[in-house]
Amino acid sequence: ENLPNLKCFSLYCHTETVVYDELVVPLRHRMLNLEKLGLYIRVCGKNTFVDGNDLKKNIINNMPRLNKFLFNISSTNRLHNQINLPSNKDIQYTFKDFQDNHIISCVDYFSEAERSQCHIYSYPYQLKYYDNITNNFPGGLFKCVCVISLFDERPFEYEFFLRIAQSFPFMKKLTLINMKSQNGKRCKKSEDDNQDLSIVEYPHLTKLDLIEAHEDYIEQFLIDTKTCLSNNVYLAVLYQPLRRVTEKFTRNATRINCEKLRSLGLQGKYRIPKYVKQYFPHTKIL
Repeated sequence: ENLPNLKCFSLYCHTETVVYDELVVPLRHRMLNLEKLGLYIRVCGKNTFVDGNDLKKNIINNMPRLNKFLFNISSTNRLHNQINLPSNKDIQYTFKDFQDNHIISCVDYFSEAERSQCHIYSYPYQLKYYDNITNNFPGGLFKCVCVISLFDERPFEYEFFLRIAQSFPFMKKLTLINMKSQNGKRCKKSEDDNQDLSIVEYPHLTKLDLIEAHEDYIEQFLIDTKTCLSNNVYLAVLYQPLRRVTEKFTRNATRINCEKLRSLGLQGKYRIPKYVKQYFPHTKIL
């Protein structure tokens, strides 16, 4: 059914779709008089990334009255020994004709997972979540975002967390997936880290998921000379790495942030000694 009178349309889908070419692209034939379009989708299974050339060919050039186009599109592909993989510069160049929009792109290749991802969006950012942030994160200010996830096959260093805290000042939920140890930790000067570094603050954080994180990142968030947590945080973490980081729940450097935890979700095989409760005096251990 054609929709000739439709002037404004937005499509939001947080789950991945494999039918971009079959379902999303044909929408242009039904909305020829569209003036404003919002496209917020996650695409997988295509042989190529959705980039500026794709959007011009399949969307913009077929909507002559379109004057406002906002989008946030993430493409995920499998890596199969391809050659001539596009760089972020290549992707950014495909938006050279988008004169009225500030377009951000970020491209990553994960050799261990054998997959690639490309994230393109119009700025200012429109969504409340920002997924799969890597070390290639381009920066910016995202006041509307309250839920983020971090993933990479390369280590996250201190400077990365400082950038994240500055870019997402109202972040409430953070999930970190990274099993690589920090490089900077290997050359630290003292046991509990460089006192010259600024403390990273998360004033609005209420949920922190470190289930799939190397224990270096548990340290990153719990050592009080690195991070200042709020008093209302739920921490999800594996028991044994937490036990090691806190030195069997006796370490002073992690005590302050542990005392701030509202609740603690532990996973893995464990038996909690009675004295552990003294280390988490205000925490509900789940």
